[in-house]
Amino acid sequence: MLSYEELMSSLQDCVISDDRAPERVRRTLGLVLDKLSESSRSGVKRCKERCLEEAAQLLRQISEAELGDLGESHHLLVRLLLSMQLQMVNISTACRKVDQMLQHLAKVERQLVFRETHCCLQSMVHHDQILSFEDLQRACMFLEDSAVGREAWRESCLPLLNKLSELFPVALQQESLRDGPQCYIAVKLCLQIFQLLSSEVAPLVWDEAHSSSAVQKILQALMDIILGQCCNRDTRLLAGTAVAMLINTASESRAGGAAAWALLQVSDPEPWLLSVGALQIQCTSTGRDGVARLAVSRGLLTCCRPHILLSSHMDGTEECLLLKGLFPLVFALCEEKLDCHYFAFEVLTLWLKKVKECLADIWKMTGDCLLSDNSSLQQQLIHIIWTNAESPVEGVSEFVRSATCLLLDIYDMDCEQFCDTKKTLYFTLLQRTIELPWEAKAKYPRLCALLPYLGTDMVLDQYAEIPSHLLKCLSTNHLSPCGSELYKCLVQQQRKELCDGSLKSDSHTELDLAEQWSKRWRPVLLKALTSDVTLLQTNSSTHLLPCTFQVFPAAVDHLLASLDLFAPGHLHAWACIMSSYRATTGGSPWALQGNSTLETLQLALGSADDKVRLAALSLLCCSRKTNDTPTAKEMTLMRFFIPQNLNCESSSFRQHFQAGVKRFLVRVRDACLACVRGQKSKKKEGHSEEALDVLQQGIGFVEWLDQLPYSYLAPGHSYQRKKTALLLLSAVLETCTDTWSPDRRKGQPPADMGPLIDCARQRGQWDFFCRTKQLVLISCLEDSTNEIRELSAGLLLRFFPPSFPDDIAAVLRMRTKQLLCSPRVQEAQMGALMMKVLLLKSQHSPEESDVAVSSGSNLMAPRMVTFLVKELEEHYLTAKAEMMLAARTKPIHGVVSAFQRCLVEAASSVHDILDQRLTVEVLVLLENISLLLLGVLYGDQEACATENDAPPSFCDMGNAISSLIGQTSGEDGEECVLLSEEHSLVLTCCWVSLKEIGIFLGSLVEKILNEFKPSKRLLEKEDLIRASKVFKNILLKCRHWGAVEGCCIGFTKFCAALLSSNDPEFRDIPAYMLKQGLLVVQCPRSTSVTRRAAGLPMLILCVVSAEEASKARPLLAHSMQTLLATAKMPLPENWDQTLDLPQVCAVHTLQALVRGAGLGVAVLQFAPAVAMLSLTLLSSPCWAMRNAALQLYSSLCSRMLGQRPSCDESGPTQHGLSPAAFFFHYPALQPFLLGELRGAALDLQARPDEARLHLQPSLYPVLTLLAQLQPGVQDSTESLSDFQLPLLELSASPIYSVRVMACKALVAMTPPSEYMNILVELTTQLPGPRERCCHNRLHGQLLQIKAILGRALCNDSAPSSALSEVLSKVGASLWLVTQAQRCPLVRAVYLGVADLLRRFFCETYLSKLHDVLTRDLQTPQTGLQVGLSSFHQQAIHFLCADVEWACQIWNGFSAASPDLKLSLLTWAADRQGLLQTSLKEVIQRELQSNLREALLSHSVEYRRTYLTALGAVLAADCSTLLQRRPQTAPLQEPVMPECLDLLLGDLEDQRGGPEGLSQSLCAASLLLSQWSDSSRKIAMLLRWCSILECHRCPDAPEVLRMACADALCVAGVPLMSHIPRERGTLPAIMLRLINTALYLLQDQSQQVRTKAGCFTSMLSHARRGESQGSVYVMQVNQAVPLLLDLLLEECFDTPGTLEALLCHLPQSDLRCVLREASETGGSSLYEQDEANVFAEPSVMSAHVLPHLLRLADKSSQSSALAQSLRAWAEQSAAQVSDSLAVCRDLQPAEALTPAWLALLMEPRFHSTLCSLFTKAAFLLQLLKTSNDAQSLCDPSVLHTSLQEVLSRLSRNGVHFPSALTAALAGGLPL
Repeated sequence: MLSYEELMSSLQDCVISDDRAPERVRRTLGLVLDKLSESSRSGVKRCKERCLEEAAQLLRQISEAELGDLGESHHLLVRLLLSMQLQMVNISTACRKVDQMLQHLAKVERQLVFRETHCCLQSMVHHDQILSFEDLQRACMFLEDSAVGREAWRESCLPLLNKLSELFPVALQQESLRDGPQCYIAVKLCLQIFQLLSSEVAPLVWDEAHSSSAVQKILQALMDIILGQCCNRDTRLLAGTAVAMLINTASESRAGGAAAWALLQVSDPEPWLLSVGALQIQCTSTGRDGVARLAVSRGLLTCCRPHILLSSHMDGTEECLLLKGLFPLVFALCEEKLDCHYFAFEVLTLWLKKVKECLADIWKMTGDCLLSDNSSLQQQLIHIIWTNAESPVEGVSEFVRSATCLLLDIYDMDCEQFCDTKKTLYFTLLQRTIELPWEAKAKYPRLCALLPYLGTDMVLDQYAEIPSHLLKCLSTNHLSPCGSELYKCLVQQQRKELCDGSLKSDSHTELDLAEQWSKRWRPVLLKALTSDVTLLQTNSSTHLLPCTFQVFPAAVDHLLASLDLFAPGHLHAWACIMSSYRATTGGSPWALQGNSTLETLQLALGSADDKVRLAALSLLCCSRKTNDTPTAKEMTLMRFFIPQNLNCESSSFRQHFQAGVKRFLVRVRDACLACVRGQKSKKKEGHSEEALDVLQQGIGFVEWLDQLPYSYLAPGHSYQRKKTALLLLSAVLETCTDTWSPDRRKGQPPADMGPLIDCARQRGQWDFFCRTKQLVLISCLEDSTNEIRELSAGLLLRFFPPSFPDDIAAVLRMRTKQLLCSPRVQEAQMGALMMKVLLLKSQHSPEESDVAVSSGSNLMAPRMVTFLVKELEEHYLTAKAEMMLAARTKPIHGVVSAFQRCLVEAASSVHDILDQRLTVEVLVLLENISLLLLGVLYGDQEACATENDAPPSFCDMGNAISSLIGQTSGEDGEECVLLSEEHSLVLTCCWVSLKEIGIFLGSLVEKILNEFKPSKRLLEKEDLIRASKVFKNILLKCRHWGAVEGCCIGFTKFCAALLSSNDPEFRDIPAYMLKQGLLVVQCPRSTSVTRRAAGLPMLILCVVSAEEASKARPLLAHSMQTLLATAKMPLPENWDQTLDLPQVCAVHTLQALVRGAGLGVAVLQFAPAVAMLSLTLLSSPCWAMRNAALQLYSSLCSRMLGQRPSCDESGPTQHGLSPAAFFFHYPALQPFLLGELRGAALDLQARPDEARLHLQPSLYPVLTLLAQLQPGVQDSTESLSDFQLPLLELSASPIYSVRVMACKALVAMTPPSEYMNILVELTTQLPGPRERCCHNRLHGQLLQIKAILGRALCNDSAPSSALSEVLSKVGASLWLVTQAQRCPLVRAVYLGVADLLRRFFCETYLSKLHDVLTRDLQTPQTGLQVGLSSFHQQAIHFLCADVEWACQIWNGFSAASPDLKLSLLTWAADRQGLLQTSLKEVIQRELQSNLREALLSHSVEYRRTYLTALGAVLAADCSTLLQRRPQTAPLQEPVMPECLDLLLGDLEDQRGGPEGLSQSLCAASLLLSQWSDSSRKIAMLLRWCSILECHRCPDAPEVLRMACADALCVAGVPLMSHIPRERGTLPAIMLRLINTALYLLQDQSQQVRTKAGCFTSMLSHARRGESQGSVYVMQVNQAVPLLLDLLLEECFDTPGTLEALLCHLPQSDLRCVLREASETGGSSLYEQDEANVFAEPSVMSAHVLPHLLRLADKSSQSSALAQSLRAWAEQSAAQVSDSLAVCRDLQPAEALTPAWLALLMEPRFHSTLCSLFTKAAFLLQLLKTSNDAQSLCDPSVLHTSLQEVLSRLSRNGVHFPSALTAALAGGLPL
């Protein structure tokens, strides 16, 4: 058969030379061939499919008659398509598309297609060799994806079966074939034959006259695979399905049933005989792992028809296969703890589905109800479902949910059939479900399943706490999906019931239905949407709102009517409701609330809260239809919103922002496309004008948005702004270009984007890929952050032209070489990325060459790799000769990174680039380099080359490097605590290079083996062994964790590639390395514990993680057994605790395996053994062993219990696994843990009076594990009741932490039904005042009472009789809180118990308790008593919960003891009880009257706590400060100045640390805000302003900058809004405060910026005269222009205003910047960060410029201002002109130069230019408005110069913000 290339060539010649075919047909056929050729060339699956789909569409344009006239071309086309199918056998969808074309051709001449296909098949089955992997793939493809192929196989069925029967014996004898893909695909082919060719197979099985030995051999092989000869689990499961499919070919149910029953013998351990029709084979099980039973049961349930499943074992019996044969097998599988639990529950679900399907037949057979109440079948099913609902195995819980629904459905059908109206199972399950705690994840799917059968009213009446529990679920990460699903089921069922009810009465309108919904759910939803809990807000808006509007669309009116937009959280709720309503229903949000909707939307878009802005953006962008044309108002709002949100710090905000903008762009694009299509269809003229308007707006918006990001990508902008700009640019290019991305399934541009792009370009817009934009993105390749570099490179490669212009490529090559030689890791990574970009885009190799190579050529990549090899060798030789020189000028890590980028990431096929010689050369180089670098760290190259696996200590490494530095410099290194620059250079070069070598080597081997070509072997066994030694050396001889971690990434890939290889010699290499690693663990070593290799455990982890999950993981099992055995070995008699012991090393390695993410739940099968080992080893005499065991135990508990739920701080701290579920999954742990507890309890009883401490090291870890289990789950089997007694007895432990943890464990292990019994028992044991008692036991019992009470009183219910008894016992023990009880800890816990029961106690008891506590607090304490302070603090909390009692205590504050004062202040500082007005007034009065005394106190703690409490009482939140002004009188006049003077003096002299100074500043500001106007206040204000200006700078501690922002809110707002303007000093003070706020709005800390934004919002609120109502807090970016407006409005004529504006411009000089950019000196390893990386001088220049221009316009209103402006113009005119001249002299050439590229990447260049143009525009405005200034400079010359420079810079990659360009052009900014 001709090759594909020969067929394509012949067909093209035939089409060209065929004159008989019409021109149209030949042209169409030529296009078809082009598409087929393009598909063949493409290596991307989606590209192939797209080309084939287009080819099929073109082929269908040729009619059958025209195809018939093609003659030879038709024949060649059939053969070409078959050849393509054979090429793409591994792409099913592509083969089907080719088959569609073949079927179209078969309409003309079916016999031709059949004959050619049959010829292909014959070539496979009629040759002597066994079927190869490729043959099997093709056979499967022709069966599954080719209709003609299937027909051809029918004729060749028997030969194919014969070939398969020949293959299996060979395959099962060779491990590489048996466990690899060849055996799997052979089994798959059997399954397809039995399924698709069943009529041909059946006689060979069931007819003795036609029985086939080939089929018998195949059956034997399949059974051998099922029974364990093959280790691949997927292959065994598939074999089970194939055997079942063979049985399903039986035409008689009797014969099929007999075979199926015979197959169930699979669980027999003895050999057995299997008969399938006329076939008989001998079966022998080789293992007991459960997979064989799984495979058989899964296959029978999947494949067999009902008549086989219902067949009985013996004639005349009712024991059908489904119930009596399969169910015991399935039940046993679910009960066993196998590593294939997932598949066991999949089988259970399949069984239930089959039962439901066959239920009618089962009733006929049995004549009785299947799931009758209390039947064994029902109980077994409920047991399995109930106990596995919390399984930690991924996917099991989902199957359990499905099984629950199926079980309830079957039960319902049973009840209907047999008229059982009670349906008791539903009510029983509901009650059991309600008793589960709300934290139980399994609770909610069960409620969802029960809901359709019980109805919403019944469920909500029986379980009234559903609304509150739903809110708790939505506040907890792992419970929110099931809580949302329950709500969805409830509302859907509610509507169903309402609508079903309406059929019997009048039908309900949507408003009526929404009214019914509102009664139950509106308060719940509003509470969730307006909650302070972020998680609850998010989940309710994301999950609850959409399903609400889907079911009840009219609910939106009820929700909106309940909102108060200025109440906290309501604006966010409004935006969420509106956006969800629009997205879900498609309804217009603008019609809901009239004109107020847009006003509210603008408020939301400018909110300071990210969540509010995002929800508002979603409302603006979302729509159900993508071609819903955005209105002009929407586009205006987007133009305002987008620039204001470019620098948000939240990564989540940026992602949602990009998604929202992209949705909006899709609407714009699709609306424009509709207009373009409409123009083509020649619509009416009126519509055409409207369409043109839409088109113009849409194209203009896209053009504006495309230009915007480039203004903010220059160096010097913040990371946040650049990242957002790139994301927006990506959205524009993805949406509005015609670039098709094969790796994306969704989000592709429409096929007809071309006309729209042409339309935009005709208007001079949408030039997305111009040179200047390309230069901006290239400059981003040297950004300091990896994310910016990767995004920029991605955009350049994905969207921009496929090759760089020659000048750009040449400069980039030069720059790349420089960066690859940089010692800085960051710069070397830049160079590697540039190398990758050059490889994919450049037209020349990195070396200068006269030979041009196209980017698609195969020559480009090999040349670049050859260059890199030479470069790497050169760097290696330099390092070998002089390491210091190499570390500084030729480090190795950059070139290795470039290898990774170019060879692994960029190369499509490594076999096209490398040959064996080059591959070996690279491996040898990497080995030599790794040995050299390790030798540097050793200090001895020879020692490093030995087999000794002991790495050097950190001290040895330091000495080695110091010695190397000394040898290089000729001086002895001096002792220094800090690492020198040279030391850091060498160390960084070594560890980063080793890390990169590990990553690259693993990735390279993986890529080579994944693309394995037998004809071109790049790696032999010895090469791989060489590579394995590199990994081993790095892991075992390097202690730097960075190097080890990076090496592990590559080593895991290396092992995975080898283990999945078909070559058995390759697969042996990881096993051998594992064996070596385990030997290292087991061998005693004489090395210190400080020299243990960090990589030894990781070496073992990497090997076992690389095993395929579908196999049995023999390496993991062997490793665990070896490590467990090693760890259990007794210590030698003369062990040395300073040496590394094998046992300790084994435990550390076990910990690495348990923590390894790559192993997942595979280690859980060993969890009980590991847990028992770790707990046992805690008693080891070796401290290192105890330390290792504790770490292992901690890691294991995290793995067994799963991830702790993420929830609100007040939420549960336990995990989601209940005790019953935990011990169900780990049954071996129950007796062991119980034994540990009993031993500890017995030890306490044995020595009750002995004053010695007996430690049981395992006790506390055991209690910790039990305490983390989920409490409140009923124990139906009472198997856990044995834990209660030892836990109760442990209350007497002499160790405090044991008593605390025992009470938590008791709560977890006690079912809710036992709470009251235990409480009664414990309170009964409380001693009387004269009884002798053990204080430890009493303290422990009270702790247990408190813990169980806290759990039992969760529900608000009336007190039971048992609780009344508890109240009586606790009340009678009041003496426990008096001084008669001498232990403060006991008193504190008793008070905690009383606090929990407070609402149930009578007033008499509470009054007595109040008297006792008050008397105790007022009694002077003598001596120091442990725990007394804590008790007093708790007593104050208890008393202050009552307002009257609190006022009594605070009224005596002045006379209280120092300790009591401190406790009261601590309580006040926590803002406890400050909402009660009367109490607040008392506290304010006391704190103010004692302030002077506190400030003079020598106690730092008292002073700090006092000021904190004063701030907590006097200050208010910025959003409500104005309406909550303190009502008490301020300090008296003599006291106020003195206190202020003390505070300001401390601040000026900086006495105290940052925390103390911040408290002093807040206190001073609060006092200033209360001080009435006086002559002395102005002086204080000036001092205060100076302090703010001192601490606002970026170098000041953050806490002080935050205090400055707080001070502005507290004192600045009242000062600037209430004092009249006539006061001469006010404008000057106002100017200083505004300037301080402007600095703080640019602060690095988001909290500081937010607080400064609060100040601006409050000031705006106050100046509008809105003294009442909540303050609307605006976004920080809106606050800057508002403050600048205020500054001009109030202070334009105040001295210093001009300086205040100009000080925010960059002050750097252009000549200095150019000079420093041109200097090329040796760079240091690290560079100094800016004090404020968030500040953006360029952006601030754009903010300041419009206000400078307005200030110039105001010069006529003030002579002082005019004089100031004139002075500035005189001073600056010459400098501005000189700088513009420098810009003109730069003369960027038409071709890019290295100097210009360096300038583009200089951070200060762009900001200096912005400052220059701002000053130039300001000067130009002054020249226009002032005749006096025109003598300084000619305005027209200046304007021309500005325009010329700006134009030249913009053409060469320098973009400026629109405010600058608009001002310079004489227009207004966008």
